[in-house]
Amino acid sequence: MSKMLASVNSLEEALSAQQARVDIIDLKQPARGALGALDSVDVKAIVVALEQTSSISATVGDLPMQAELIFKAVEKMADTGVDYIKIGFFPGSDWTPIINRLQSLTQRGLKLIAVLFADQQPDFKSLSLFSQAGFNGVMLDTMNKSNGSLTQVMPFATIQAFVKSAKQRQLLCGLAGSLREADIATLLPLQADYLGFRGALCVNHQRTAALDSESLWRIKAALRR
Repeated sequence: MSKMLASVNSLEEALSAQQARVDIIDLKQPARGALGALDSVDVKAIVVALEQTSSISATVGDLPMQAELIFKAVEKMADTGVDYIKIGFFPGSDWTPIINRLQSLTQRGLKLIAVLFADQQPDFKSLSLFSQAGFNGVMLDTMNKSNGSLTQVMPFATIQAFVKSAKQRQLLCGLAGSLREADIATLLPLQADYLGFRGALCVNHQRTAALDSESLWRIKAALRR
């Protein structure tokens, strides 16, 4: 059964997700981009307030593909005490130097999640590089949220191939990208480890709007059915 990841942008939203017993509370600021980051001070405050009763992930933001810049951002986020750190791998650059630089952090025990973007035609051959570098997992997301959900921008067979490839390499596997309640029945048979939500949990299904408790509980119930 796929577990639930809920993206939140404040302590208030994080507490709502905790009350709903969401499997992973994901800290991000949607107003800042596809993987917009919360300030590390705010992340730390949320981690402390949740008192280690929930698994927490956080993104380092939509950063240029520069190895040292990303390395320092991951190190800084690691100091907040989150369980997982998500790093967006954007197209147009050679990812190998970045992956190699981050390997020293996985060797220190940091749990890193590589995020690929379905609407940017990612190369799934990179999953071997992430596995070899000690990454904890990989996730499919979407960069341009106006293009629709993951299931609308990538063929089902390609999503299935991603999940299969991740599992073969013993990587945690997550699927996200403007997922709607209607996508759950389609994606559950793939048995990804996590399905991630933001817009579907918000008022009027707008990802930059406030979290809506009723929607949060409805999505969780749909995952459990």
